Amino acid sequence: MAAEKGGCAKDFADSTIHVDVKDYYGKVLQKTSDLKSNACVAPAQPIPAFIRQALKKVHPEVTARYYGCGLVVPECLEGSRILDLGSGSGRDCYMLSQLVGESGHVTGIDMTEGQLEVARMYLDYHMQEFGYKKPNVSFVQGYIEALTEAGLEESSFDIIISNCVVNLSPDKKRVLREAYRTLKDGGELYFSDVYSSGRLPDEIKNHKVLWGECIGGALWWEDLLLLAEQVGFSPPRLVTASLITVDNKELQDILGEFKFVSATYRLFKVPKGSTKACQVIYNGSITGVEDSFHFDSQYTFKVDDVVQVDDEVASILSHSRFAEEFTFQPPGAPCEPCRVKPKVTKFLDVEMCLLDFSSSTRGQCVCSVNFLCATHPENPAV
Repeated sequence: MAAEKGGCAKDFADSTIHVDVKDYYGKVLQKTSDLKSNACVAPAQPIPAFIRQALKKVHPEVTARYYGCGLVVPECLEGSRILDLGSGSGRDCYMLSQLVGESGHVTGIDMTEGQLEVARMYLDYHMQEFGYKKPNVSFVQGYIEALTEAGLEESSFDIIISNCVVNLSPDKKRVLREAYRTLKDGGELYFSDVYSSGRLPDEIKNHKVLWGECIGGALWWEDLLLLAEQVGFSPPRLVTASLITVDNKELQDILGEFKFVSATYRLFKVPKGSTKACQVIYNGSITGVEDSFHFDSQYTFKVDDVVQVDDEVASILSHSRFAEEFTFQPPGAPCEPCRVKPKVTKFLDVEMCLLDFSSSTRGQCVCSVNFLCATHPENPAV
């Protein structure tokens, strides 16, 4: 594990983008209200009570310097080792510190010294607030593209999270590759980020403010699917997605017809092709989701219901930290209550949320609580 005050990677040089991002988040932005769009602000959506309580215990100054585009709190965290990519002021680290408990650990890595200074300043405050005898949070200065150089060991984390940071990197494939390397077998990359309706032109990608606002570096969502496969992850599972608005005419004029969405995905480091489709029964023992576990936009597991899952989800559930939370049985096995099948809606993932749902749009889109559309002008729901 890296030392808390480890320096930036010696073999990884600052690009122009890294310098600009450091300047934007270290000097230009001093508080959330300085942002020029809602891309780096968590969308309004219900937050579970136990997470709200954890957030209330985070120091106000840490929260004031927080920039993110979603809520990155995966389930089943007790005792886990978590890495936060681009941890910034440490808000998510301190919130997760309470959820993993004193036996778990949270490491935050960030390249911006000003953000890390805020995070480290309140370490003792939070450990005292949480009643911990020793810190279970540490912060490392380094690059998310160079976790090795920052001293983070291979196969050392159960979960990696990131909140609106991957888009700030000029080399997203390297970010995913490094995340895959540092995850344990069965580990998960659970992250919220900004995605675009197409590959962005240089005019947008080279705009310093748009890049700093998490828009100029947005990945075309289909490229995420491609990069994840190339690195070795399981196919990305979409959890939630919501449209982003840019309430700044000057910036909107540059963006033109491109649309953007804040989306949370989960990617797993699990074997491929070794697990068959099966039936699973959720036992209801995960903190905060005892009655119903919303795994992704396709699967929600209600306690004691028997659910038919495909081979991909079967592999994820049986090879990850969720293995002990489910009972597994062969497909077609007799059961009580009857089997529950997953949604059969034709999911077009993020693309649906990138449509312009104005009065001129052909077709009416009906979005679920997961911000996914059930119909599409060109592709009606199944």
